[in-house]
Amino acid sequence: MLKKTYSDAGQACQVTFELPSEVAAQTACLCGEFNAWGPSAHPMERQVDGSFTLALALEPGQAYRFRYLLDGTRWENDWAADGYVPNPYGSDDSLIQV
Repeated sequence: MLKKTYSDAGQACQVTFELPSEVAAQTACLCGEFNAWGPSAHPMERQVDGSFTLALALEPGQAYRFRYLLDGTRWENDWAADGYVPNPYGSDDSLIQV
């Protein structure tokens, strides 16, 4: 699930990325165009119930591709993304429009 909170002036957007416990992972990292797809740039915080969350400031007026890297080996899209776009690896990337 994605939650977007814009500043009063609309110059910044705080996006909260959430993964439910159903992903059944021990670790999760947010990877995307905003961090050069770095596999460890944005580790998500695991909650007591097994879900994951991470808040990140993104520039409004942009669209960003992203995916979640689970347990360092498994890629997962966001089920509540604003859209999906094909990637060169034969699957889709999640898309968030800020």
